[in-house]
Amino acid sequence: MAIAALVSAAFSVTGATPASATPPAIPSKATAQSQLNALTVALEGSTSGYSLDLFPHWITISGSCNTREQVLKRDGTSVVVDSSCAATSGRWYSPYDGATWSAASDVDIDHIVPLAEAWRSGANSWTASRRQSFANDLSHPQLIAVTDNVNQSKGDQDPSTWQPPLSSYRCTYSKMWITVKHNWSMRLQSSEKSALQSMLNTCAS
Repeated sequence: MAIAALVSAAFSVTGATPASATPPAIPSKATAQSQLNALTVALEGSTSGYSLDLFPHWITISGSCNTREQVLKRDGTSVVVDSSCAATSGRWYSPYDGATWSAASDVDIDHIVPLAEAWRSGANSWTASRRQSFANDLSHPQLIAVTDNVNQSKGDQDPSTWQPPLSSYRCTYSKMWITVKHNWSMRLQSSEKSALQSMLNTCAS
């Protein structure tokens, strides 16, 4: 995690005004606390049968723009796209590690609750349509533009084993994770709940 942050910092664009990656519907601390209290705690499920293909993404959202391209436009600053909706220029600030990037190829779109984690938390019993909706959810704080290698270091881990390197963002991260699990009626494990509670406790509001 620390190595990823250092690599990010080494390649970040300096002197640029950070864009603000702001997924929608991030709840208040009080709302997130209520949602966390309401989640069902259970042993984590198996990844048996899991495949990325069971969560189709990125799908077309509007015109020629797919979900990834929509998030790049939403989370970036001065984003310019070509006729196929691919971002040709812009700036992207990654709140996970504080790095700013000027090439879309350096940015991943992270699923706040990873797809494999969702599978272990109840999505294994969802319909294909519901899994597709989850993997492309632009209505909840489930998708965010971040530094690619930091996203890769996260993989499919939950907050008990991975949290954003930038500690000041952990409050927001916990609120996003909690509300996504709540809105999609997913379970969580005991160690995950404890980690989320610790992160949520750092929130001022």
